Amino acid sequence: MESYEVSTSSKKTKSVYISTVISIALVLLMTGLLGLILVHAKNLSDYVKENIVLNVIMNDGASEGDVLAYQKQLEADPYVLRSEYISKELAAKNLSEELGEDFVEFLGHNPLLSSIDVYLKAQYANTDSIQPFIKKISANKMIKEVVYQESLIDMVNKNIRTIGIVILAFTALLLVIAVALINNTIRLAIYSQRFLIKSMQMVGATKGFIRRPFLGYGILHGLLGALIAILLLLLTLHLGQREIPELVFLRNWFEFIIIFIIVAALGILISGLSTYFAVGKYLRLKSNELYR
Repeated sequence: MESYEVSTSSKKTKSVYISTVISIALVLLMTGLLGLILVHAKNLSDYVKENIVLNVIMNDGASEGDVLAYQKQLEADPYVLRSEYISKELAAKNLSEELGEDFVEFLGHNPLLSSIDVYLKAQYANTDSIQPFIKKISANKMIKEVVYQESLIDMVNKNIRTIGIVILAFTALLLVIAVALINNTIRLAIYSQRFLIKSMQMVGATKGFIRRPFLGYGILHGLLGALIAILLLLLTLHLGQREIPELVFLRNWFEFIIIFIIVAALGILISGLSTYFAVGKYLRLKSNELYR
């Protein structure tokens, strides 16, 4: 009979521990997914900003050699990510393809000017940074004008800020929910062990001695839950990039590893602290209060 009770108690304990690990893993999975969304949103916003083009139109008298030399000078600027030289011939070819007819043959000459398409780094792709940059490069006599869509840049930055605020607010809310869910799950698991805690205390075990194994299990459960969540996140990344190949250009494994480390740290920290306080609660209770 005694062995039967021990076996039944052991099975119940294992069931509680397994459900605890699964609950922690699911909550951390949701947190990690939101982290991945944040990273992809940031990378997507950087990608959009870095593809906003400034058309630096050159004067008709500028030679190709001088323009190419100036292009190298532009690329050395800290604002510039990359640039592309567009010759008069290439500009005419591109426009003819867009129009669907050869306008050069119709006009008898090529009226287009050579240009340099300049792409700025993401942090400088805003009106406040672009205006001083344009003023600086416009001082060069080879440049006729600099053309860019100011309204588009303002709209992109405004929308990105709005989306960023919404995602950050949702992240904060989800983090609070995650902490509450993990904490409640662990409190329920410790609740099932309240009589064991009180029995150990009644036979003279110190609070530190009683807490130690529970803390060990709590940290282990948090780590196991985090590992399961990370594996599921990796699977999600793989499936997402297989179904949407365009996501590959947003991939940044360094940032992903940071997210995985944060997920693991959250699992261990929240689980450990929740276990500590939950065990402390039952250590403070009197024996008759355990039945409430």
